[in-house]
Amino acid sequence: MNNVTIDGFNLSAEDVLAVARDGAKVELSATSRAALKESRDYIESTWMHDEAPMMYSFNTGVGLLKDTRIAVEHIELFQTQLIKAHSGGIGEPFSEEVSRATMLLRANAFASNYSAPRVEVVDRLLAFINAGIHPIMPQKGSVGASGDLAPLAYLAAAIAGFDEAEVMYKGQRMAASEAIMRAEVGPVKFDLKAKDASALINGCTASLAVAVLAAKDARDLLTDACLSLGLTLEAMRAEMSAFDPRIQQARPHPGQVKTASVVRKLLKGSTRTTHEARAVQFPDELRRTDIPYTPRIQDVYSLRCTPQVYGPVFDALDYIDTIVRNEINSATDNPLIFGKDGGGFEIISGGNFHGQYLAQAMDLLAMAITDLGSICERRVARLIDPTLSWGLPRNLMSGLRGVNTGYPVVQCSLSSLVMENRTLSMPGSVDSIPSKANSEDHISNSTWCARKAHTVVQNTQYIVGVELLLAAQALSMTEHLLPGFRLGEGTQAAYDEIRKQIPACLDGDRWFHNDIQVAHSFVTSRSVQQAVAAKVGAFV
Repeated sequence: MNNVTIDGFNLSAEDVLAVARDGAKVELSATSRAALKESRDYIESTWMHDEAPMMYSFNTGVGLLKDTRIAVEHIELFQTQLIKAHSGGIGEPFSEEVSRATMLLRANAFASNYSAPRVEVVDRLLAFINAGIHPIMPQKGSVGASGDLAPLAYLAAAIAGFDEAEVMYKGQRMAASEAIMRAEVGPVKFDLKAKDASALINGCTASLAVAVLAAKDARDLLTDACLSLGLTLEAMRAEMSAFDPRIQQARPHPGQVKTASVVRKLLKGSTRTTHEARAVQFPDELRRTDIPYTPRIQDVYSLRCTPQVYGPVFDALDYIDTIVRNEINSATDNPLIFGKDGGGFEIISGGNFHGQYLAQAMDLLAMAITDLGSICERRVARLIDPTLSWGLPRNLMSGLRGVNTGYPVVQCSLSSLVMENRTLSMPGSVDSIPSKANSEDHISNSTWCARKAHTVVQNTQYIVGVELLLAAQALSMTEHLLPGFRLGEGTQAAYDEIRKQIPACLDGDRWFHNDIQVAHSFVTSRSVQQAVAAKVGAFV
C-alpha cells in the first residue's frame, strides 16, 4: 500500500478512505513543511510580544472574550485551558475510522499553510495516525458552528498527552499517555504554543470525516441497489419497456439515463423478463383466479419508475462528492494567515469553520438514501405477497405450509428501518439555535447531519442486502416453473455469488437472523457487485 502525502490541496476521498479504513501511512510534503516553517518563523519573530496586534485566538480569548488580550507569558497556558474548556462532549465515541480520518483531514488543512500551527503539530497528528493511536472523541456536543469544537478538543487533548485523554490503541481503550509510551511516538507531554490548540479544535473536521465515509458507503450501496433491483425484475418477470433509452432521452437527467443503462446491461440476454415468461402462470396465481393471462402492459412504480427514483440519487451523490472534495482540501479554522506581497504575513478573521455546506449535503444524502431504501423495501414487500408478485410463493415460504411462515417478519424489520430513516431524514441543517451567549447566533448542525446520514446509509445496507437475498430466494423457488428461461448476464452473476455464499431456503424456516447478517455482508463487503463486475465489466 502506497503512503499518502498531504500538501493541503490534493488529498482525495480515496486517500482518506485508504488511511481511515486500510491503514495507509501518511507523510507531509516537503513543500508544505517548508511553508509551515516559514510562516511560523515569522510569527515567532514578529508577533510574540505584548505590543503585537490583537489576533483572535492567537493572543486573545475566544467567543465573548475576543476583546481580551492574552499576555505572551500566558499564551501556552491559554492553549491548554482552551482544550479543557471545550472538553464538553457527550455520548459514545466516534469509530476508529472516523478518528483516523479526522486526524488526517485536520493535518491536511494545516498543510495548506493557512492555519499557522507549528509543523510539530502536524507531525504529531501523523505520528498518531501511523502508529494506530485513535483519540476517543464523543459523538455529541458539536453544533457545527465554530467547527466541531467539543469532539476536536478530545483529539487535541490526546495529541497533547493530557492525563484525562483516552485513545484506542491495538484494540484497547487506554490513557493517551500510555499509548504514546507504548508506541514510542515522542514525548508523552506535548507542549502547545500560540495558535496550536485553537487550530486543532477549529473546523468541522469530525463532520467531514463522517461525511467522507458516508458518501463512499452510499455510492457502494447504490451500486448494490441496482443489483437488487435487477434480481427483483427477474423474479417478477418484469416488463422492460420502461428502461428503453428513448424514454430516458425524453427526460435526460444524467442519473435517470444512467440507471436505465445499468439495468439494461445487467439484464442483457434475460429471457425471464419477456412476454413468453410472463405468459407462464404460477400455481399461486392460478389458485386465486381463473381469469386467463393477459399482457401486463406496464409494471407498478417500484419497478417501472426506478430510473426516475434512482436517478436523483446518482445525481445527488455527484453533488455531494463535489462538496466533500472541496471540503477535504479547505482551510476551515479561524483566523487564517496569508502571505503579503513584498514579504511577511497577515492574519484575517473569517468564517470558514461554519459547516453549512456539509450540513446541507448530508441532509441531502439522508433524504436521497431514505427514498432509495423506501423503494427497495416496497419491492421486498411485493416479493412476499402473491397478490402483488404475479404468483411468487406466498411469503417465499418453503416446507410444510402453516408450520413454516417464510419471510414476512424479515420484511417487517425492513419497514422499521424505513420508518427510522424517514425520521432521520428530516433536515437538521435548518435547525439553527444560538449558542455560546449568542456569539454564535447561527449554527449549521453539521455533525448531527453527518451522523444521521451515516445511520441512514447503514440502515439501508440491510434493506438492499435483504432484497438481494429475497429476490434470489424467489428465483430459486420458481426456477423449475420456467425451464429453459435464463437470467441476464449481470443478474446471473449476482445470483451465482449469492448462492455461493448462502443456500436457498427450501426446507422450511431457519434462523433468519443469520441470513440477514449474510445479506448485510453482501453490501458491506461489496462481494456481489465485485462478482458481477468480474463477469460483465464495470456496470455503474
